[in-house]
Amino acid sequence: MLSDPGTPRFGANYVPSSGWFYSWLDYDGAAVRRDFADLAGLGLDHVRVFPVWPWIQPNRAIIREHAIEDLLDLIDAAAEHGLGVAVDLIQGHLSSFDFLPSWVLTWHRSSLFESDTVRAGLTAYVETVARAVAGRPNVFAITLGNEVNNLWPDSSTTPASSTSWARDLLAAVKEAAPGLLALHSVFDDAWYKPDHPFLPVDVVDLGELSTVHSWVFNGVSRVDGPLGPATLTHADYLVELAAATSLDRARPVWLQEIGVPGPDIPVDLQAEFTRRTVELVVHNPALWGVTWWSSHDIDRRLLDFPDREYDLGLFTVDHQRKPAAQALADVIAEIRSAGVSPQQATTLTSPVNLRTEPHRRAEIAPGSEFHLTWVAARAEGPVRISLPS
Repeated sequence: MLSDPGTPRFGANYVPSSGWFYSWLDYDGAAVRRDFADLAGLGLDHVRVFPVWPWIQPNRAIIREHAIEDLLDLIDAAAEHGLGVAVDLIQGHLSSFDFLPSWVLTWHRSSLFESDTVRAGLTAYVETVARAVAGRPNVFAITLGNEVNNLWPDSSTTPASSTSWARDLLAAVKEAAPGLLALHSVFDDAWYKPDHPFLPVDVVDLGELSTVHSWVFNGVSRVDGPLGPATLTHADYLVELAAATSLDRARPVWLQEIGVPGPDIPVDLQAEFTRRTVELVVHNPALWGVTWWSSHDIDRRLLDFPDREYDLGLFTVDHQRKPAAQALADVIAEIRSAGVSPQQATTLTSPVNLRTEPHRRAEIAPGSEFHLTWVAARAEGPVRISLPS
């Protein structure tokens, strides 16, 4: 089910081909199994899945057992296709839409991160779902939610509140599912935005491994274009930042999201971007795994998504394998055949200590002097990052 421990794991973030995540409202196990057959055919070993929080807990006192049963059937479907499963809990944020229960909105409006009442409801939800999925042998990880920092500023928070929120809910996950990895997931504003209330240290200190999401529409593609060295190495750069910021240099880093967003990566270059990006990051000794966003496209009959969201899938909605999917399958097969071979690396010291100077994060953001220096050095071979003392 999972790949050899000597090589990184490869998977996909599961976006249902029929009905997007609205399909949870009318769950179809046969459709899920068809989707998972697509993914298994690429040689993937896991999926990251996204139950939608308000549809499981529509009232603070109600957790719908039928919705959890649907999630368990999806997990079983993955097992039937040899796929491990990582479950994200707080959706939260998905493909530009936010999904929050009515009991935190309108007259009940409360901060997800600062309200004790919301924290109590979330804890009950987290404990119930974590306990349920922990009984399935192919589940290996639980992430609190998908890029939960995107729910700010609509939910007020401070760095101290954000850290406390994540720490408490991760403890709830570990108590309910002690055998699983408990993880925290954020968008890269936590790495690059000086005033962002989620901090780099949360990524590398909380949970049992670090997760990073590499999206080149964050500005890096404007540095040198779709196949420029800054764009192709952005995933490796984020892995390095996470490894450097951790107190434990050996702490694994999961590249939990990466994809080929248009127009930053034009359709005719997406296969090459996929192959070259994976080849550049895969030998990094800190890398735990790569999970592609996403498994399947979004049906264009669904309205109001940003245009780039519709075509991020490895497969079309009618199960046609796209060029990026074939490129990913080919590079996975090559890596599993040849193995990984970490190379001797040079070291570059960041001007910023991300643990103690988060207000200076812009100095290591894409396009910064340090980033461009790192990219130039990376053209000659791997470059480790160290933080100043």
